[in-house]
Amino acid sequence: MDDFENENTMIGRGREAVEQIVDPGSFKENVINDYNFEADCAPGSVVGTAVLDGKPVTIIASDAEAFNDRFPVVFGGVIGLEEGYKMATAVYKTIEADKDKPLAEKRAIILIVDTPGNGPGKLEEIAGMNKATGSYQLALAEARKTGHPIVACVIGRAISGAFLCHGLQADHIVALSQEFGTMIHVMPLTSISRITKLNIEILEELAKENPVFAAGVGFFYKLGGVQEIIEKIEDMRSVIIKHVNEVARLKAEGKGELLGPWGRGILGNERGGRVDRVKVMDKMKEEFAAVAGKYIGA
Repeated sequence: MDDFENENTMIGRGREAVEQIVDPGSFKENVINDYNFEADCAPGSVVGTAVLDGKPVTIIASDAEAFNDRFPVVFGGVIGLEEGYKMATAVYKTIEADKDKPLAEKRAIILIVDTPGNGPGKLEEIAGMNKATGSYQLALAEARKTGHPIVACVIGRAISGAFLCHGLQADHIVALSQEFGTMIHVMPLTSISRITKLNIEILEELAKENPVFAAGVGFFYKLGGVQEIIEKIEDMRSVIIKHVNEVARLKAEGKGELLGPWGRGILGNERGGRVDRVKVMDKMKEEFAAVAGKYIGA
């Protein structure tokens, strides 16, 4: 515990976070039930089985200290071609292992998020990195819909397309507070400026009050993207356990609409960060209803 208390960030410490969160000594890397990953496959992707609060869980994390020799752009926690497929496989093996179990016994999937992005090297793009990361998103969505509680904990960086595949399909997302250097953003203001052709100064002003343009845990919390902000590193374990139990309860009650991407939209509206979303949806439904008779069954 002292090592964690003496450090003011968890960036790059995914493996330590795993040991901090799960029951002591329970993590078995590269093992999902009777399936074993080769040790040299996507070394930056840390997957395996552990016990959390006495129950088996699947762990998927990043090791920012590892390098993938086959893909030189994959280092520092980057999620590349191999990493995406390995993470997806871990999810599908979890679904397969629990397919005949009742809802209450579906194991949770815990995502430890610390990634600066995807590995967009030429080789990766040609080989189909987008398919790899897309397969991981689909796997998590399928696991969520088949009853597995999925909780993502942002311990460092949650940036761009890598967060899209490793985090945003979770039922609940929790995050260490910004004082630990935690970063959450889909796109930096410099990139938004380049695409929208708006001056960076204009975007910086918008970012002071508008969470859509702003990066950071606090703004993402207002948008409903983060369910809870963790104020102390040593609280990660208890907060994750709490949210696993809450997600499992909501699924047992048939309230899946309060979870995942849809639930974050509802939460963002309640927190005042996404108030126009519901208005736009209602307007679209109204306009569709006005013309639906001309097309449906025609």
